[in-house]
Amino acid sequence: MKQTEQGWPVGFCTWSLGGTVPELDAAMQELELSHVHLALGPALGEEGAAYLAAVQQVNWTITSTMIGFPQEDYSSLESIRLTGGIVPDEHWEANREATLAAIAATATLGAPYLSLHAGFLDAEDPARAAVLAERLRELADAAAEQQITLLLESGQESADDLRAFMERLQHPALGINFDPANMILYNKDNPINAVTTLAPWIKHVHIKDAVRTAVAGEWGSEVPWGDGEVCTQAFLDALQAAGYTGALAIEREAGTERLADMRTAIQRLT
Repeated sequence: MKQTEQGWPVGFCTWSLGGTVPELDAAMQELELSHVHLALGPALGEEGAAYLAAVQQVNWTITSTMIGFPQEDYSSLESIRLTGGIVPDEHWEANREATLAAIAATATLGAPYLSLHAGFLDAEDPARAAVLAERLRELADAAAEQQITLLLESGQESADDLRAFMERLQHPALGINFDPANMILYNKDNPINAVTTLAPWIKHVHIKDAVRTAVAGEWGSEVPWGDGEVCTQAFLDALQAAGYTGALAIEREAGTERLADMRTAIQRLT
């Protein structure tokens, strides 16, 4: 097992590499990792039972699972604002059923958390924020019944807005999967300050780096860990000061040398 000097176990996000369970297991052995943030897409299809069985046969520690939604369009900031998460009304029923199935799969695997991009929290549209809160409360109630905590991925809103939302919900089965790069990619906040703001809810952390856009309304750019604007040592120091005790999951969603970039991230973390 790889871990930082602070004692945080290091793993990676399975969707960063993709592939079958044996292929992912081979990558984990090459990287000398034993922890994963597991994408549940394959577990929700026709071969879902076989996929879960395969995952249970390998020696992984699943720090969290993850669900995405088929209607999500990440081609631009505007497209993902319109299509992201459980916000679009026309997809709510299907996404609700998928999330409930993901909660059940997470419980089967014995993982404590299920993460998702719930969708843009529009603080300037109280009616839409209320709908999102109602839907999350319903899903969190279902998660709590199976001792699972739903984790909202950070970055699509400011830390202050997300904190206010979490305080308003006050749900014990809701937490945050903190992604420092997303706050830069979406051009929403400073990740170091955001750790302090969101500390009470941070249960799981992504290791990802980025540089901010110079063009309003466009994405920032993801880069290997330590090459961007996250200020990696200051970020880790902020996590330690906040009393964080969970795992660090390396996420790499850009570039053509992802395995090598993960290896670099591991070296810089440990």
